[in-house]
Amino acid sequence: MSETAFADNIKQLGDTIVGLTLKQAKELSDYIKEVHGIEPAAGGGVMMAAPAESGPAPVAEKTEFNVVLTGFGENKLNVVKVVKNLTGASLMDAKKMVESCPTTIKEGASKEDAEKIKKELTEAGAAVELK
Repeated sequence: MSETAFADNIKQLGDTIVGLTLKQAKELSDYIKEVHGIEPAAGGGVMMAAPAESGPAPVAEKTEFNVVLTGFGENKLNVVKVVKNLTGASLMDAKKMVESCPTTIKEGASKEDAEKIKKELTEAGAAVELK
């Protein structure tokens, strides 16, 4: 094995990394990923870092939501009535929708409409998620 000369700061950094516990190594990995945008390559290979950006990438705000009924609670009849009014379905179809939770009540709704629908359903006693 050949002896390679390493700078003292590199030796110290290497020794520190080798001495990390598994939990500390995971925390270091998460830090490097979140702060510097560097992810480990599959198989443990070295991955080049992307050039630093001037700030965090803008996160696109979600504009369309699906309103998903996840439960009907103790007031099933009230929830069925609201689902019927919201979807235009027959009473029987609305009942089937409610009983087959989780079910999507509205797809591609605007944030405002999705919040309004969620409010109506929760006031009737339903459990609702926006996705």
